[in-house]
Amino acid sequence: MKMSASQSSESLDVSIRDFQKLIHRMYFEKDVARGIDGTFLWLMEEIGELATALRTKNDMANLHEEFADVIAWLTTIANVAGVDLCKALQDKYGSGCPGCHRFDCTCPISEKP
Repeated sequence: MKMSASQSSESLDVSIRDFQKLIHRMYFEKDVARGIDGTFLWLMEEIGELATALRTKNDMANLHEEFADVIAWLTTIANVAGVDLCKALQDKYGSGCPGCHRFDCTCPISEKP
């Protein structure tokens, strides 16, 4: 996936695989130098910021930014750990809910599938 300066303000639909490659291309050297532990701390900070944005509800721009940051930092950790997110998601959810194995989950709401 190549993105020119003129595309940067346009809407861009990317697959999980493409996004992981994009994050790898932009940040991998820095991410490896920081390591999994340091990167995990950044992810936790972003999750805290997302929690705050969810409670603030009236700032959709901030909410969008924080969701994007959490996904980006999770993707960063996957890159450093050598995990193909697309394969991991397909393996776990590609055949339906991991609990009841259906695409329309029938697990009790009190259970984590």
